[in-house]
Amino acid sequence: MHIAATHDTGDAPAGPVADSGRPGVPSGDRTTAPRRQAHLERRSSHGPAHSTLILAIICVSYFMVILDNSIVFTGLPQIRSDMGFSETGLSWITNAYVLVFGGLLLLGARAGDLFGHRKVFLYSLVVFSLASLLVGAVQSAWWLIAARALQGVGAAVLAPSALSLLTRSFAEGEARNRAMAAYSAVAGLGAAFGLVVGGLVADLISWRAGFFLNVPIGIVMMVLAVRFLPETERRGGRFDVAGALLATVGSTALVWGIVNAADHGWTAPATLLPLAAGVAMLVVFVSVERRAAQPIVPLRLFASRERSGAYVTRMLYMGAMMGFFFFTAQFVQSVYGWTPLQAGLAFLPMTLVNFVFAVRVPRLLERFGRPRVLAAGVALTTVGMAWLSRLDLYTPYLTGVALPMVIIGAGQGLALAPMTSSGVDGVAREDAGAGSGLVNTVHQIGSALALSILTAVAATVSTGHAAADIAARSGTALTGSAVLLALAVAAVLTLIVPARASRK
Repeated sequence: MHIAATHDTGDAPAGPVADSGRPGVPSGDRTTAPRRQAHLERRSSHGPAHSTLILAIICVSYFMVILDNSIVFTGLPQIRSDMGFSETGLSWITNAYVLVFGGLLLLGARAGDLFGHRKVFLYSLVVFSLASLLVGAVQSAWWLIAARALQGVGAAVLAPSALSLLTRSFAEGEARNRAMAAYSAVAGLGAAFGLVVGGLVADLISWRAGFFLNVPIGIVMMVLAVRFLPETERRGGRFDVAGALLATVGSTALVWGIVNAADHGWTAPATLLPLAAGVAMLVVFVSVERRAAQPIVPLRLFASRERSGAYVTRMLYMGAMMGFFFFTAQFVQSVYGWTPLQAGLAFLPMTLVNFVFAVRVPRLLERFGRPRVLAAGVALTTVGMAWLSRLDLYTPYLTGVALPMVIIGAGQGLALAPMTSSGVDGVAREDAGAGSGLVNTVHQIGSALALSILTAVAATVSTGHAAADIAARSGTALTGSAVLLALAVAAVLTLIVPARASRK
């Protein structure tokens, strides 16, 4: 199913007049495009101060998206008590957001290509801010899950539009490397800072307050975006709705089946049927994309070995990190008896080290090159996660949690910028939206799939004591995260490193 997109040319005359030099081509189409392009180029030419402001608008807006991915973690015990969620049902608060986010990202990216990334960026801020208001006002479990899904819709358009605006506003080279480092630092810091903010507001006010914060921030970003963000050229085309639905529903079916495995077992029909349906829909999705005139996932994006390696690495890496935040936040509250604020502050060692390393990435990339920095970052994260996975009921915070977090923070600070750059490296201009969308899609789908797997595996562990159960389940889940990271290291070494070497 395809829906045609129409767009206003801005400078087109009221009625097209046929051009005698090119029969059948309206003269307005021939004169409008150069003028519109010149207008866009004037909008895109800006000084350092303007560039900094554009980067700030993009990063703050993206920060809201990442923040909401983690802000719920420190409030999970309160949410479970208030809304009556089960242990496995609790994961749907996160999965409802990341599945819709990941499934519709590519459609959101395509919308930017068709209608202009600045315009859809503004609309996405409106949707995301309104959905945040609904989350804060929830009165039941189903309302919370539905509102989180609506947040995912807004995020699915906002994230690829932000990345596309960044790549179009900063030329390849040192300027883009610095902008990408800032963007990637936001991704890392947003996840960790969300835990602190979530813990603070949950402790002092309510877990709801963190979502209300998005509303005034969103309004300010809308005003600034209208004033300062450059518009991008709009391209004619169609929406690949069939591809978007198959990707979203197929991924959701897989997660549903994996989550059901925790309650019914891996061989139960409630598990096997959704898993089979999910696999079937994703196979059909690939077939649809091959035949689509304008697919949401142009399969040529996978022609690059480096980009393919970056997609695999990101899916594994972000899946492991989602498990890390989800289970560690619950561990420090249930085992140590800490408040949500204390739980958020427990992640500060990681946050601070992450920032220190992230700001040094541009220099490190110039000195050592992208493959070495990326490999070192993913390897460090793996070591830290393996250390953290030794959690039990008597693990001390300093040596069992804080020090591993320092290593994880250093690894994440090093890894995210080169991982993002490899994911969009060499993408043709006409595929810019789809390319940035695919980077974010593998991020979110990987997070949802990994969290469902880790939750299902952890749910099999039982000791008969609440705190001991949380400790044992957290250790089991984090061991799974370490395995995912080890696979990510293998992907970097076998796909990305050789690809970069062959280019040289």
